[in-house]
Amino acid sequence: MAHLFDSLGHLPFLGEGLSVLAALFWAGAIILFRVVGREVHPLAVNLFKNGLAVILLALTVIILGQPLLPALGAIPYIVFFLSGVLGIAVADTLVLVSLNKLGAEIFAIIDCGYSPFVIGLSFLFLAERMSSLQLLGAGLIVLAVFLVGGIKADAQIPRRDLLTGIAVGLVSLLFMAAGIVMVKPWLTETPLLWSSLIRMVGGTVGVGFVLLVHPRRAAILRPMRSLRMLKLLVPASVLATYLSNVCWLGGMALTAASVASALNQMSTIFIFILAAVFLKERITPLKLAAVILAFAGAILVSVPF
Repeated sequence: MAHLFDSLGHLPFLGEGLSVLAALFWAGAIILFRVVGREVHPLAVNLFKNGLAVILLALTVIILGQPLLPALGAIPYIVFFLSGVLGIAVADTLVLVSLNKLGAEIFAIIDCGYSPFVIGLSFLFLAERMSSLQLLGAGLIVLAVFLVGGIKADAQIPRRDLLTGIAVGLVSLLFMAAGIVMVKPWLTETPLLWSSLIRMVGGTVGVGFVLLVHPRRAAILRPMRSLRMLKLLVPASVLATYLSNVCWLGGMALTAASVASALNQMSTIFIFILAAVFLKERITPLKLAAVILAFAGAILVSVPF
C-alpha cells in the first residue's frame, strides 16, 4: 500500500474533502490548546504533540505494512525533515504563542493569512493558477474569517501583547505555508504516511533541540507531569498532529495547494462552532453569516480547473 488513500482515489473531490476534515480536526485541537496554553509553555505543548504524533504515525506505518525508511534517496528525507523543522517546530510554536496572547477570536483574523501565503508561494514557486470562480470562493472564505475574527474579544488585550501576537501569528503562518509548499512537488511521489512521519520527526527534533539548550527547560516541562493537563493534551495532540496532519497532507497531495489552503482556512469557522457547543459561547447572526459564506466559498473553491 504505497499511499494511504490509493483505494479511495476514484472518489470525486477527495482532496477537497480531506482539506475540510483537516480544518475540522485542527479546530477541535485549538479549543483544547487554548485551555492548555494558560498553564503549559508553547514549547512543551509542541514537543508533546509532535512526539506523540511520531509514535502514532510510526505504528500506523508498521501496521499497514509500509517501510519506515523507504529507499527514496537522500533528498526527499532532507526536504521533508526541513519542512517539519520550519512548518511544525517553528510555525506551530509561534502559533501557540500568538494564540495565548490574542485569544481564539482575534487570532482568527491573523489565521486568515495562511491561505494568501500559500497561494502567493504556490504562484511564485509552483506556477499554480486559480480560476475566477475559485478565486471568488477563496475570497468568500477569507471574508467569512474576517467577519468572525472581527468580533471583539471579551477582554481587553494590552497593546504590546496585541502587536506582538499579530506579528508572531503572521510569521508563524508564513513559515507554515513555506513548510508545506516546499514539499508539494514531492507529495504525489512519496508515501503519505511516511511524508507525515518525517515532517513530524523534523518538528520533534527541532523543538527538542531548542528545549535542550533552553536555560529554563526544567520549569517549562514541569507542568507536563500534571495528569489533568495530559488528559487535555493527548486528545488535542491526536487531533492536531495525527488526524489533521494526515488529512492536511492528503488534501495537498490530491488537489492544488492553493485550493487546499483555502479549504483549510475553514478551521476558523469550525473553531467558533465548537466553541459554541463545548464552551457555551453564543452564536450571533454575524457568526452564522460567516459560516454560510465559508461553506459557499468552499463549494466554489472545489470547482475543477
